[in-house]
Amino acid sequence: MFFDSHAHYDDKAFDTDRDQLLGSFPEKGIGYVVNAGASFASCERSLELADKYPFLYAALGIHPEHAQTLDDEGLEWLRGRLSDPKVAAVGEIGLDYYWDEPDRMIQIEAFRRQLDLAKEAGKPVIIHSRDAARDTLDMMRAEYGKDRPAVIHCFSYSKETAREFLDLGYLIGIGGVITFKNARKVKEAVEYIPLDRLLLETDCPYLAPDPHRGQRNSSLNLPLVAARIAALKGLAAEEVEEVTFRNAKRFYGID
Repeated sequence: MFFDSHAHYDDKAFDTDRDQLLGSFPEKGIGYVVNAGASFASCERSLELADKYPFLYAALGIHPEHAQTLDDEGLEWLRGRLSDPKVAAVGEIGLDYYWDEPDRMIQIEAFRRQLDLAKEAGKPVIIHSRDAARDTLDMMRAEYGKDRPAVIHCFSYSKETAREFLDLGYLIGIGGVITFKNARKVKEAVEYIPLDRLLLETDCPYLAPDPHRGQRNSSLNLPLVAARIAALKGLAAEEVEEVTFRNAKRFYGID
């Protein structure tokens, strides 16, 4: 049984067959999915999906790409929905310096406010961090703290950076990138990270693993991710599947 710890089934890429695809998951070994919000619209859609499918949970948060949309009213909207029992986390939130917009200070302020919201609500956080390792680490240390529940989603940094996040007590999310030939840094990090600190994810519809790279991704591709992690760590794929399933259930507080 697999747990997809980070997906985007509200994306328009699934508009033609969303119900058929999601409806097939229980019989195909997908036990749980967390659908991560990125904008207010995607958060609303994630709540609708979580209400419709017993195995699907929502995470609510404003992605750094949309940081400029998070005002006081929006923060109150998020706060009012975090008590829903199908809301598993605050996310995805964080910093993305790949593009020049939004301004970094706007991203940092939105990140800080949502970290505070997660602490207030007692929810885990799903962290997006691209080309922003040092600021992300500094923010997490200063504004969130050690040994609180956090996952660094779609981890793309070095083994040394992984060690710093692990030292804070956080988990690391790994998806299809681990199967790419040029993903040397991520592979080295996964070899180093203990299995009980890993979560499997797809970030679908993005980042499909080889041999499906460039195609629409889905939770059905998780066995390919588990197999690659298993090969790197010298384990059976079934052990990766079982341990990451338990890790995700514990992290998201799902009985």
